[in-house]
Amino acid sequence: MKLHLNAKSFKLFAAISGLLAVGLGAFAAHGLKGSLSSYSLGIWQTAVFYQFVHTLVILQLSHLVSSRLLIRSQTWFALGIILFCGSLYVLALTGITKLGMLTPVGGVCWLYLIVNIIKQD
Repeated sequence: MKLHLNAKSFKLFAAISGLLAVGLGAFAAHGLKGSLSSYSLGIWQTAVFYQFVHTLVILQLSHLVSSRLLIRSQTWFALGIILFCGSLYVLALTGITKLGMLTPVGGVCWLYLIVNIIKQD
C-alpha cells in the first residue's frame, strides 16, 4: 500500500490533531486534575501545547506550494506530534521515562523546515 501525502491529507491530519488537542486539554482540566500530580499535569499540558503548535504549523504549511522538502517537513511535524507529544502523554499518565529518547523528533521537524526555507528560490 502506497501512502500518498498531499495538502489535503495534511489538512485532515491537522484537523484531527487539533480536535484531539482540544479534547486532551479539556480532559486534563476536568478529568485528570484530581488524579495527577501537579508535575504530571504540567507534563500533560506541555504535550497539549506542543501538539497545538505543531498542528498549526502543519495546517499553515499545507497552504504553501508543495515540494518534496515541504512534505518531509510536514511529515516530521506529524511525527513530532505522535512521538514527542505521545511520549509526554504516556509519561504523565504512567511515569514511564524510557520514551524520552523520542524527544528529539520534535526538533527535527524544525530543522527540516529551516532546510526547506533555505533551499527555496
